[in-house]
Amino acid sequence: MQHRALETPLQDLPPVDEHALEIEAPAEAAWAALFPTLGRALDTRSSRRLARVLDCRDQIAEGDLHHPGGTLPGLVVARSVAPVMLALMGEHRFSKYALVFRIDLLPGQRCRVRAETRAMFPGRTGSLFRLAVIRTRTHVIVVRRMLRRLKKRAEKRAKGH
Repeated sequence: MQHRALETPLQDLPPVDEHALEIEAPAEAAWAALFPTLGRALDTRSSRRLARVLDCRDQIAEGDLHHPGGTLPGLVVARSVAPVMLALMGEHRFSKYALVFRIDLLPGQRCRVRAETRAMFPGRTGSLFRLAVIRTRTHVIVVRRMLRRLKKRAEKRAKGH
């Protein structure tokens, strides 16, 4: 399935927040752990249902998440630079948004994974949606949980388990 390019460039979306976690594993292990973590967190029955209700551009998981054009419900890979950056973007009737994962190399066999959210919420309904998702901290809870799972998976992978 062909996906039309998102109309809003990543850099035009205002920053919402950023969460980071240090991982006792090399960047390659974090990169490898990122994809199953995203799949388990974002490709669920409830996320597909929510993507339909919100009328997201992308409503199913399809293609390869390692490359631009791969999708998860509500998101499409806009940019992928192994093993340091994965930019996912999406849009629906209330918002245009991006979730950008950056993997920073640290001394030793360690890295830091940062999850940056950028979004715009146009109009009154967009403002209400922002209130429901961002101000209630639902978004923070989901992103932090995803980072903790990524850390666990990457560290387990680095230990050879």
